[in-house]
Amino acid sequence: MRSQAALPRFGSLLCLLFLPSVLSSSSRRQWILQRIPVVLPQQTEAGPTPHFVNEARLDVASPCDPECHKKAPRPSYWDLRSFLAYETLHSNGQLTETAVGIYGYSPYASTSPAHSSGSSVKAKGSHVRRKRQIFGHDGRFSIAGQNFLLKYPFSVAVKLSTGCSGTLVGERHVLTAAHCVHDGKNYVKGAQRLRVGFLKSKQRDTQDPSVYLPSNFTNHIEGGAAQYSPPVNDKMKFQWIRAKRTHVPKGWIKGNANEIGMDYDYALLELKKPHKRRHMKLGVSPPAQRLPGRRVHFSGFDNDRPGQLVYRFCQAGEETSDLLYQHCDAQPGASGSGVYARMWDGRRRRWERKVIGVFSGHQWVEKKGTSQEFNVAVRITPLKYAQICYWIKGNFVDCREG
Repeated sequence: MRSQAALPRFGSLLCLLFLPSVLSSSSRRQWILQRIPVVLPQQTEAGPTPHFVNEARLDVASPCDPECHKKAPRPSYWDLRSFLAYETLHSNGQLTETAVGIYGYSPYASTSPAHSSGSSVKAKGSHVRRKRQIFGHDGRFSIAGQNFLLKYPFSVAVKLSTGCSGTLVGERHVLTAAHCVHDGKNYVKGAQRLRVGFLKSKQRDTQDPSVYLPSNFTNHIEGGAAQYSPPVNDKMKFQWIRAKRTHVPKGWIKGNANEIGMDYDYALLELKKPHKRRHMKLGVSPPAQRLPGRRVHFSGFDNDRPGQLVYRFCQAGEETSDLLYQHCDAQPGASGSGVYARMWDGRRRRWERKVIGVFSGHQWVEKKGTSQEFNVAVRITPLKYAQICYWIKGNFVDCREG
């Protein structure tokens, strides 16, 4: 059981989760729908045979810091077509390469509200933190007890057999980081027989009577009173489903895990059968200043807490058009988690969580002889939304608003 000292911090988590319900409608941060461009497959050809040589790396290094990214030239239309072209790895080991066309988008137009203002502004109190992936006091929460693990939003977090995490974004689709399946040069060991693990209870949950939570702890749990159950090792197990296809953008492969590749560190897995769980919707990443409290959330399977689902939230820091820098506490294994936000959906008149990025992992930069460290997420831009949505839906008609 957690120590009594942890209870005040847990109380703060409850306040955070319930805060939106007491805000007036005038102060609600809302999802703003926008017209999405079209990213359409044009030609598919057989690709070279993958080798599956190296183990998946659970961290990513880059020589390019936030200022470096901001100074990079804006990609041209032809650059974007090259970056958004993609490879598809099939479960039989075959590889295909697909060229794409882009419609309804101008790279020279003013940057859209979804990923513009605030990009060059540092978060209040934001500064470089060094030496650790846990920044100061460990702010992570281990989620336990099937009252929570098997309920939305925690139930959308899954584990990959290569060691990463992922997020359910369709009836049989999982969003994760590209480096979890491809090292920038080739597909990693285990990518051909990739499996996705769904955490489930092995035995009847034992409840700790000392800490009681309201029944709407996750804002979606229904029913009677619920209790917080402390994490117990060896209590959980995974049910595994094989991946049928894996899509990886060429921007990751062409970048060879360098500063360009970081912008495209995402991949989509199609499972061989439906998972039958609720999934989380995709959303275009808004500027950090439009997020409630500049706050982002994600859950994953950090290696230092085996068999446990770990949830965390923190303030977003610096951002570029493609990357979001923050200091959410995380360890290897959490990379690939879907970064999400919770805002008011004015059309449906309800609070809605949407995946707005993919946690790429812990990244460091050598600058003037000093090591600078960040945790970085890849933002879902309108073009990335169009591509990922097409992979999920199989058509562009259902992907025109995000």
